[in-house]
Amino acid sequence: MNSPLSHFAIKKIFNLSIFGYDVSFTNSSLSMLAGVALVCLLLALSIRKTSILPSRAQAFAELIYKAINDTLINSAGAVSAQFIPLIFTLFMFILVSNVLGLVPYFFTPTSHIIVTFALASVVFVFITFVGFFTHGLKFFSIFLPSGVPIFLAPLMIVIELFTYLGKPISLSLRLVANMVAGHILLDVLAGFIVILPFILKILPLPFVMILTVFEFGIAILQAYIFTILSCVYLNDALHLH
Repeated sequence: MNSPLSHFAIKKIFNLSIFGYDVSFTNSSLSMLAGVALVCLLLALSIRKTSILPSRAQAFAELIYKAINDTLINSAGAVSAQFIPLIFTLFMFILVSNVLGLVPYFFTPTSHIIVTFALASVVFVFITFVGFFTHGLKFFSIFLPSGVPIFLAPLMIVIELFTYLGKPISLSLRLVANMVAGHILLDVLAGFIVILPFILKILPLPFVMILTVFEFGIAILQAYIFTILSCVYLNDALHLH
């Protein structure tokens, strides 16, 4: 029986080197590319024939878009509506990456910290840019909440600075930890089916099926949590303290 961690192993599909750097195409690259292609295909098909009375595909796409748009506006105000392309793209990419990992022989890109940290870093750099673009140097006031006594100011600035810099770390770790934990549990239970005698193989199946449905829900929930936290951080940058 393979190790449960073998599911997370990066495997090269073909080698590629540019200026001495290894940029080989891997199973992670393939899964991310497949996820992007799948999202583009589904959305393209859903809006191919738009009408006042939408088809099921159009209604489903509009439902997801409206849910993310409402989440953004409720979290960061009406002024944040201009950023819906980024937030919606972020949600769809993470959602499809999470769900594809549940398909046999597919890799889960969001189970690797480099992928989740890259996504979190995009959010972090973006909200920092928005904060400076909106408020200028006044953006630094985010590190010193109003009403703080002057003698506590140095301590609060240090605390707020570390809190701010820790946002991409907490975002990335939360997502990767949930993806890794769920898949390991699924692999362990599925491994019992392999090693049990034939007559007993049926016993773990209900648990595996229930856990698969549960993990599917976790995949959706974690994509939404990543998105809503990004909206909250964007609200902080737009409106300060």
